Amino acid sequence: MSILIALQQQSDFTSTEQRISSYILAHLDQMPTILIKDLAAKTYTSHIRLAQKLNYRGFRDFQRKLTAESIAQAHQAATVDANFPFSATDSVATISQKMAALNIRAIQTAQQQLDTNQLAQAADLLTRSKRIFIFSQGDSQLRARSFQNKLVKINRFAIIAEEYADESWNAANLTADDCALIISYAGTTKIHQQVATYFHAHQIPMIVLTGNPQSPLISQATQHLLTVQSEYNFAKIGTFASQAAFEYVLDSLFAVMYAHDFHHHLQDLRQKQHLIQDGPLTTK
Repeated sequence: MSILIALQQQSDFTSTEQRISSYILAHLDQMPTILIKDLAAKTYTSHIRLAQKLNYRGFRDFQRKLTAESIAQAHQAATVDANFPFSATDSVATISQKMAALNIRAIQTAQQQLDTNQLAQAADLLTRSKRIFIFSQGDSQLRARSFQNKLVKINRFAIIAEEYADESWNAANLTADDCALIISYAGTTKIHQQVATYFHAHQIPMIVLTGNPQSPLISQATQHLLTVQSEYNFAKIGTFASQAAFEYVLDSLFAVMYAHDFHHHLQDLRQKQHLIQDGPLTTK
């Protein structure tokens, strides 16, 4: 996982570790040269064990990786604004170049943040589930439909739970043999919090895909996939970065599910293609 995301998320941090991580995030420009004794003094602690907790060999190793990530993030932020990636004076060629750069950056950021263990476990959970219910709204529901379409290729069928405003009925129908997938960048939608609380209380497996490391959905999820982009909730032209990142994560999730039984899916693909292209199901 990204160091910056880990410091923002503060999972299982003690109050002292929370204080240290908050100080680091607020003073990133000082981190490349700060001494560990000075960091300890500024955060009113006698020992800095945060590096080891985040699986780094020591403070120097942690410091080098943090500096490299901070520089990369600063460079990315200066390249294209995720909220207003183009201006009224940009040419058509410039706009297209900026949109390409924005999408590339969003996917690269998502890849750096992606927890592959969580991804593998989420794919296994979806593969084993009897039914899949996807809860998503707005632009995220378009990503849900794209994922739903891919699942058909491996004979898995997902229900868009909020398609006809039937989210409560669909939530009530889930059992412990099913799996809910909630896709929400902010991760604070009221109905999603309601169904997540219900699923958690009834031990119904749930995967959350969000861009908010502080989302209340995360603590109730069986697995969560996090991709934080430099995108505001409202003050923006469109949800370019977040949705590009969501598409990438969902594509990766599908790919891992496919790879679980790659040769079977490949053989099935050949059989179905024959039926559709040259057999009784052809529409030519």
